[in-house]
Amino acid sequence: MRKEKQKNKPAVYSKKRGRKAPPSRMAEDTGLYLTPENTESAPTIASLFTGIGGFDLAFEEAGFKTTFQCEINKFCIEILKKHWPQVPRWENIKDLSDARIPLSDVWTAGFPCQDVSLARMGQRPGLKGSRSGLFYEFARIVEKGRPGVVLLENVHGLLHSHKGRDFETVVRTLADLGYSVGWRVFNSKNFGVPQSRQRVYIVGCYRDREGPGKILFESECRERDVAPGQENGAESISPFKRVLGNLGGEGPVVQSIAYCLYACSARHTGTDWSRTYVSYPKLGKVRRLTPRECEGIMGFPLGWTKLPENKFQTEDVDSLRYHALGNAVTPPVIRWLAERVKVYLRQKSCAEIAAHTKRELSLCVSF
Repeated sequence: MRKEKQKNKPAVYSKKRGRKAPPSRMAEDTGLYLTPENTESAPTIASLFTGIGGFDLAFEEAGFKTTFQCEINKFCIEILKKHWPQVPRWENIKDLSDARIPLSDVWTAGFPCQDVSLARMGQRPGLKGSRSGLFYEFARIVEKGRPGVVLLENVHGLLHSHKGRDFETVVRTLADLGYSVGWRVFNSKNFGVPQSRQRVYIVGCYRDREGPGKILFESECRERDVAPGQENGAESISPFKRVLGNLGGEGPVVQSIAYCLYACSARHTGTDWSRTYVSYPKLGKVRRLTPRECEGIMGFPLGWTKLPENKFQTEDVDSLRYHALGNAVTPPVIRWLAERVKVYLRQKSCAEIAAHTKRELSLCVSF
């Protein structure tokens, strides 16, 4: 058997659906493709229903590179242009084709929640609604593009919409496309975010039944997984009753954990139970949160949604910021998931290399 010179960098097997590597990288007599720099290059993410870029921000903090964004809201688009001026972007997912999306390891989708949210007054149309029903457009593109991993986020009301049938539809649709699917509900307050915000996160791994479990669930228990105990008889204190600031002082005084921010809650002027106020006890005054404070409560860098003064001059920019933040994901939760996705992709790549090497060796022995 002829031995070839060993290169300094290890060759990594990369089998991309429908895409061929340059001929110089094709392994002779195998039909497989070798990409020597794959182990060192950043994994990639394409973001659909991008919003203000919570997925993108968190994945990039975990070492990913954003390749594509899809968002229709004009204000959100300006935020994306501010932070990702060079990233290709598309507005309407209804006329988006997979061919426009660069080859990416992960596709994310925080598809609209309005039609399945418990915050909605009256009957919820669910996936039959014009907004949450855009999930089917995402599925249409996934059917053609078949990324290795898809990550979706929505309100936990999706689990119960139409007695669970809408959630079953989401899972079954992805499964029919060849994805093994797992899901888990996370509360952002458990990830260092000063807000109680429960969301369901859905992971699909193409033709890998073990993938979702590896990403969503830890195999070990740690000290931080267990809340500190109290003495027998000690009264449990709601985190919403704990405050930051001096109740006997001039203020400001705020709750240590904010209620869930919705797209419209910060502008509500009634007695909405989900409101989080800033109070000034001695002055007898309260005020709503500012957009900058909402950014901190959501886990975004301060000033993330602030635009130059010449943008949207005729509109109430604060309302646009409140609305965009209320619809966003909390980056610290996504960062945790992104780190686990990165480990999964690395392990899967190594497993494919090992399997390919084993096949090659078996062919050599047979000769």
